[in-house]
Amino acid sequence: MKRNPIQPLSLDSRGVMRFKENKIIRNMLDRATQKGIMDLNSIACEDYSQEDRQQFAQLIGYSLSGYGELSYVDDSSFATASEMAETGNDEKDARIEFLEGQLNELKSALRIPMATLFEKHPDDLMEER
Repeated sequence: MKRNPIQPLSLDSRGVMRFKENKIIRNMLDRATQKGIMDLNSIACEDYSQEDRQQFAQLIGYSLSGYGELSYVDDSSFATASEMAETGNDEKDARIEFLEGQLNELKSALRIPMATLFEKHPDDLMEER
């Protein structure tokens, strides 16, 4: 299943790292809120997917730090966005960095249990580079 893209990030006028808002979506939300039709609280009560909620937060220009605090934002999306902001990498490269880090942590955590399972010394399981 293809994921929604992560919005580009940039510093706002106050130095806060934010997702690039989509002005159409932002205006629609602001007008709906003013008219009492819909606001962020009513959206929170609806049955939307986690991925749609994540993208919506990006489209309305959430700050990166605030995005990381939202209950529906998964670690992968936040880590990828953080990597994008920190390094300037595009989404693909940022996601690769995150996944490589996870893989390295998993390898490290499994080194001793796998050595025990295969009756090898842990050093014998080290990857040659």
